[in-house]
Amino acid sequence: MSDSNPETVGSEVIFKRLMEIARVSALEELASGIAHELNQPLGAIATFSQAGERMLDRGEPLVGRAVEVFRQINHEALSAGAGIHRIRRMFDPGESARVRCQMSDLVSELHPVLQMLASRHRGRLQLHAATSLPTLLLDRLRIQHVLFALVQNACDAGSQNAGLPQVTIDVAGDRYAVQTSVTDSGAGVAPENQGQMFRPFFTTKRGGTGLGLASCRAIVEAHEGTIGFENLPAGGSRFWFRLPAAAMESER
Repeated sequence: MSDSNPETVGSEVIFKRLMEIARVSALEELASGIAHELNQPLGAIATFSQAGERMLDRGEPLVGRAVEVFRQINHEALSAGAGIHRIRRMFDPGESARVRCQMSDLVSELHPVLQMLASRHRGRLQLHAATSLPTLLLDRLRIQHVLFALVQNACDAGSQNAGLPQVTIDVAGDRYAVQTSVTDSGAGVAPENQGQMFRPFFTTKRGGTGLGLASCRAIVEAHEGTIGFENLPAGGSRFWFRLPAAAMESER
């Protein structure tokens, strides 16, 4: 008989469903955006191309009018390119809205989801956050994505070792920056992999995409922060990211 808590199981089902809905909604929104940006210029290009062909496929080609049609085709093609650029900007960390907030508040907001993630691995999650930390200027969702990815990796690393995964989140800082670290109970990062951990498409997971840590690095660096890791003498590894304190209102 399973010893799972029915409330926890139900929450996990809801969480998975919400994640699925969010993923599908994001894909639908992206597809709709691409269709909206491309349908009109592509349709215009096809129409102008047919008109240009008719103008030139005559006993006396209408060269002057055909040149104007080609200009229209060029204009529509540039419009399509601009539309794609606008869509790409939606996924650029540098273009996202940033707000002033406390890292401890951001972590606390995500904590129930992280607890659920650890429970799915039958692991234990601990959180230690210092008080009186400086205010940060950041995109909350993107930084929460970084923290979620690091905790997920920590759970995966701990699951590969004997015993239950142990994950610890520490939030500390000084007047200049706030550092958030995630410590796992895994085997640590192998020496041959240490120089590649944040490279796109590099992964040690079966079926992994190799984009998780690469996206974390891109997000943190877009916030003018730094990210790194270290193996611990007692075993396991610690991944961390450091974000600069926001300028005081009087300095802006």
